[in-house]
Amino acid sequence: MSTHVEHAEPGIFRKYFWSTDHKMIAMQYLFTGMAMALIGGYFAYVFRMQLGFPNQYVPGYGIVTPGRYNALVTMHGSIMIFWVAMPVLIAAFGNFLIPLMVGCDDMAFPRINRLSYQIFLLSVLVLLSSFLVKGGPFGGAWTAYPPLSAVGSYNLTPAGATLWLVAVALEFVAFLLGGINFTVTTMNSRAPGMKMYDIPLVIWMIVLASIIFMCSAGPLIAGAVMLLFDQTMSTGFFDPTRGGDPLLWQHLFWFFGHPEVYVVLLPAMGIVAEIIAVFARKKIFGYKTVLYTTWAVGFLSFVVWAHHQFVAGIDPRMANIFSITTLLISVPITEMVFLYIATLYGGSIHLDTPMLWALGFIAEFMVGGVTGIFLGSSGTDIYLHDTYFVIAHFHYTFVPIAIIAVYGGLTFWYPKMFGRMLNETLGKIHFWGTVIPFNVIFIPLFITGTAGDQRRVYSYALFAEQSRPALQHLRLTSTIALLVMLSFQLIFIFNFFWSLRNGKSAGANPWRSATLEWTVPSPPPHGNFAVMPTVYRGPYEYGLPGGADDYVPQNVPDQAFGDQNS
Repeated sequence: MSTHVEHAEPGIFRKYFWSTDHKMIAMQYLFTGMAMALIGGYFAYVFRMQLGFPNQYVPGYGIVTPGRYNALVTMHGSIMIFWVAMPVLIAAFGNFLIPLMVGCDDMAFPRINRLSYQIFLLSVLVLLSSFLVKGGPFGGAWTAYPPLSAVGSYNLTPAGATLWLVAVALEFVAFLLGGINFTVTTMNSRAPGMKMYDIPLVIWMIVLASIIFMCSAGPLIAGAVMLLFDQTMSTGFFDPTRGGDPLLWQHLFWFFGHPEVYVVLLPAMGIVAEIIAVFARKKIFGYKTVLYTTWAVGFLSFVVWAHHQFVAGIDPRMANIFSITTLLISVPITEMVFLYIATLYGGSIHLDTPMLWALGFIAEFMVGGVTGIFLGSSGTDIYLHDTYFVIAHFHYTFVPIAIIAVYGGLTFWYPKMFGRMLNETLGKIHFWGTVIPFNVIFIPLFITGTAGDQRRVYSYALFAEQSRPALQHLRLTSTIALLVMLSFQLIFIFNFFWSLRNGKSAGANPWRSATLEWTVPSPPPHGNFAVMPTVYRGPYEYGLPGGADDYVPQNVPDQAFGDQNS
């Protein structure tokens, strides 16, 4: 075994604000993402109150004006996708887990790692500053379609639109730097003996998500530069009156935007895989098959983007092609889900809080997948496009990724991050108080969407209730359910911070897990390993008969494992 190089404990400033330690950078991403989740959740509360209680408070409008409503919807979508899901699922978990799970002391490029967070934090400040400029934040939807996002008579908030665009560009730079770090560290800094198929699935999926992001971001960056020129230099790349084409932006955006779904999905699937293996006490069923399907998802994610444009004048022959590719990409995702279910079969299942979140992810994500089949068909999508059916489908896809899987990962690795156990009773109350209201929020929206409710309408009371008076009670039901769901998040916040001081001491390996991060103290010290590990087997050796325990860590030599089982 190689000897660990001693690391001096840094001072307070270098430890918390100028650190190159991957674990501290992970915490910076995590707490920034959590703060942005509170802001994004508050915006959802405001515009759902507007929809549940129209024509209240603001004379002639409701709780908010139409322009402010559009801005809140835009910022909610932007924040939850770019400033919550990506920093937490990829940057926070990736930074914390990759060196620990592959057996090294830090990222390959620690200073670049620090720079990536600093640029990300700058993007947060630029985005939030848009609330301070004249006209307020951008209100042209998180997809930023021209002409609403371009300079001209259609642009409602010129400065807000430019700040939104700059913030997204800065965030992309941060994650491009992070993706390079994740990939190089995993490929080049693995512990001795760790073969490619010994890498835990969550690390594979974070790395592959980073590669997908790096391959898909280029066209959108080019489009963002053109849009910025349209906004600030009066060019006409997306202005049809000047020879431009607004549909060009849709192609550039969705060529990135649909792979982006899998950029955040794959780390979530990896988190669920780790939890299921530990709490079912079984090997992942078909580890290599899961990995191959992940590669297939990454490839197919680049050939499905135009299913977002079935109503944008696309050639019907091309619509048929993208309908087929959309159905094809559901095959490897479905296969992956069924392999997880096969892992559960015959397992010794323990329903601790992390396992509840993992099972909840599978159940809710399957609803999102099934409803996506309707939208992947060009004929059906023409009717359902831009209705609340799309919003309900998207949230059944994205909430399991950005909320449920994140809670699963936090409750699973919280003992390793902070050395304390979360309160199990509060954890289970929080789980049921999140999952049940979530379904009550979005199942009614499938109904209102099928009935014809269009998205981005700030008050249906002005016209819709004249023809569909029965729908308002469904909108009100969704609003009340959101209030219930948001209130239960206070339990998690309390549990999170209360347990930092008062939680039961976790020890090194409270879940009896086989991967390398559980072989070091909790929380891990600076430099991670006292003695750098050597890996002898894969990450999922569970359910072993005849031994002192039913698992064996990756770093236990075969001879020692044989002695244990003799």
